Amino acid sequence: MYYHYGVPKYLLEKKLFGVFPHKSIDRFHPMMRGLDDVFYVPHSRHTEIRMEDIAKVKDLQILSYSEMAGVHLISDMDCRNFFLTGHSEYDQDTLAKEYFRDADKGLDIDLPYGYFPNDDVNMLPIVKWRSAANLFFTNWLNYFVYQRTPYDLTNSLQ
Repeated sequence: MYYHYGVPKYLLEKKLFGVFPHKSIDRFHPMMRGLDDVFYVPHSRHTEIRMEDIAKVKDLQILSYSEMAGVHLISDMDCRNFFLTGHSEYDQDTLAKEYFRDADKGLDIDLPYGYFPNDDVNMLPIVKWRSAANLFFTNWLNYFVYQRTPYDLTNSLQ
């Protein structure tokens, strides 16, 4: 977002790490179709972008947000560019591998928020982001790739 719009990133005091609840800001936007009122997204990052910086850019709209994790999904007004801050593509064990890797190195790392049942690292994490992840990618492909691609590509290639 900095490259295209000059939106800065800020270093967090502590790594944002876990699976956080999110809400749609515009639940009627095609990218948000089918999502529950609250949906979950994994995050693992040391930086953030801030809502107030995005609001200064007239060509951007925030589509989803988390009280705990901040801005999640942003698009330009033409819906040609989308920006995600979370990791919907993560597998069930991705955060666990990251946690154990850092713990084995002796790094000061918190348990990933909302990930291990009862915060017990011996329990298998429950995936609660898969359906939302599938909807994001399905909505993007359906509404913003397939429907915008001309049926007859011969004229488009000239």
